Amino acid sequence: MKPFKRISVLGNGGWGTALSLLLYKKGYDVLLWGNTQEYVEFLREKRENVKYLPGIPIPPELPLTSDLAEAADGRELIVVAVPSPYLRSVMERFKPHYARGATVLNVVKGIENDTLLLASEVIKDVLGGNIPVALMMGPSHAEEVARSLPTTVVVSGGEMCDEIQKVFFTDRFRVYTNPDSVGVEVGAAVKNVIAIAAGICEGLRFGDNTKAALITRGLVETTRLGVKMGGKRATFSGLTGLGDLITTCISPYGRNRHVGLEIGRGKKIKELLEGMEQVAEGVFTTRSVRLLADKHKVDMPICGEVYNVLYEDKDPLTAVSDLMMRTPRSELEELE
Repeated sequence: MKPFKRISVLGNGGWGTALSLLLYKKGYDVLLWGNTQEYVEFLREKRENVKYLPGIPIPPELPLTSDLAEAADGRELIVVAVPSPYLRSVMERFKPHYARGATVLNVVKGIENDTLLLASEVIKDVLGGNIPVALMMGPSHAEEVARSLPTTVVVSGGEMCDEIQKVFFTDRFRVYTNPDSVGVEVGAAVKNVIAIAAGICEGLRFGDNTKAALITRGLVETTRLGVKMGGKRATFSGLTGLGDLITTCISPYGRNRHVGLEIGRGKKIKELLEGMEQVAEGVFTTRSVRLLADKHKVDMPICGEVYNVLYEDKDPLTAVSDLMMRTPRSELEELE
């Protein structure tokens, strides 16, 4: 496979910007695309992504565009970093400009509500099922990657993985490969739902015991669903399972944890979403996970109670009590 030289990143949020900076520092010809011309012009002038990645300068030599045709032109690798609720609409606009043969790297974590497709499946559904799509996911907050803090992620998706691994690998950004694309993507998506639950517990002023139990049992639920969908059990002990789950449940950067925190303190979800600049994918993924759990007949009580709190206006403290008072079970039977 020929090495990638010219790369576009679709999505000028925090993660897309951070990856563009990483690639720029490695010497790649990288172009960062944003959805609105107004904000792209602001970035050109300010050279700082004030909304999504404040305090990190964007070099004047790193080109920015709001033109999808320009973003596709002559680019061998297309990195998709669009928030999951807008992924399909952006891909539909991008499709007429996509050059067949260009590799697509999905870094979007989410599950589409209407179709229950994983983000990479949405990309294939729009652009065509035979296009090469890889994934790169793991515990990787944009704020830390942009500051060159040591981070590890996983790439999955066939023969292009080794080349993508080389593209992103640095002394501060270690990239592993894992052939289990389903497991990698399910773990990365469902962890956002568990992060909302973690935030709720923190908002209710629960302690470390609670959060440890939540992370552990949340991983059990994620593994159950992922294995039913075709993932490998071992993947959920790795970076996009346990690793991603720990990061998103404890980090102050986490948008999903923040949503849960404010709900635990008494705010309503509608009020929170209206006041947020960035998208909390877990709010949308919660609905998809609920439907997938029903479809695959998987017991996911934590995710179910997050759904009840977000969409049925259930009192968070009542949801926790109901979780705690379920019928006692053997832990070992559930882990097998």
